[in-house]
Amino acid sequence: MLPTGIKWVYLPQELGFGSGAMYWRRLAAWSEASVWDELHLVLLENLWAAKSWTGRD
Repeated sequence: MLPTGIKWVYLPQELGFGSGAMYWRRLAAWSEASVWDELHLVLLENLWAAKSWTGRD
């Protein structure tokens, strides 16, 4: 499910989003390949480089 609460199966296929099963498989593959961990590290590195954790600086 997305943060909006919509289930994968209800994503509009006519807009080219693909099927719910495709999203599920892609999410599982990215999780297995540690994509989310790598993305988290990249975001943290960018925050450290900017020396701004709050966005107020």
